[in-house]
Amino acid sequence: MSESRAPRRMRWLPLAVFALVLYVVIRAAGSPQGDATSPPVKASSSRPTPSAGSSAPSPAATAVSSYDPADYASQVRARAHQAGVSAQLVMTILYNESYKPHDASFERAWQRYKPDAAFGIANMHHAAFDEVKKGRDFAGRRWEDLPDDRDLAIEAEAWYLHDLAARLPARWPASYTKNELLALGYNAGSGNMLAFARGAALGSQARSYLDRLHENWAKAGRAVNAG
Repeated sequence: MSESRAPRRMRWLPLAVFALVLYVVIRAAGSPQGDATSPPVKASSSRPTPSAGSSAPSPAATAVSSYDPADYASQVRARAHQAGVSAQLVMTILYNESYKPHDASFERAWQRYKPDAAFGIANMHHAAFDEVKKGRDFAGRRWEDLPDDRDLAIEAEAWYLHDLAARLPARWPASYTKNELLALGYNAGSGNMLAFARGAALGSQARSYLDRLHENWAKAGRAVNAG
């Protein structure tokens, strides 16, 4: 009896290990979602914008599991310039979003277990990508391209931040800087970003994201300037 059961246990072991890895990663951190201070804003309301001018996967597209945002400094500078946003902010958000393995096959496997998961090194949701690409040169690209094309992911992130900046008022009573609010908007959605600008208190997720932004800011600046 024990001899016949052993092979079955061995066959199920890889699946159990894989499920455990997915659980640990998912529990460790969440991709950009709504914050608890105001009704969570759907990703599509943040109007993320797909990268401009990407009609085919770029040479930067890769699916290797080893990932350092600093390796993409040239793409960050180029896409940030196109979108008119801070390259250091774009890079810092890449560091903020580097908590999970950015391997194309892993991301797709994770998405099968968690259909609302985000794709790409900037962790963008499907609805957000489809909204932000409207009317832009990369409108013909698909959300499913993001895990394989890191330049497209950076481009979409930069235009997402561009669209968030367009929603900010000229002045706001809260003490946050523009870049802090844009980062909060990237994580929590434009509706929450505007609430924070008006003085709403940060929830635990938004506070954690802002703390990581501060921690990664100097490192991101060095990466952008040295890359």
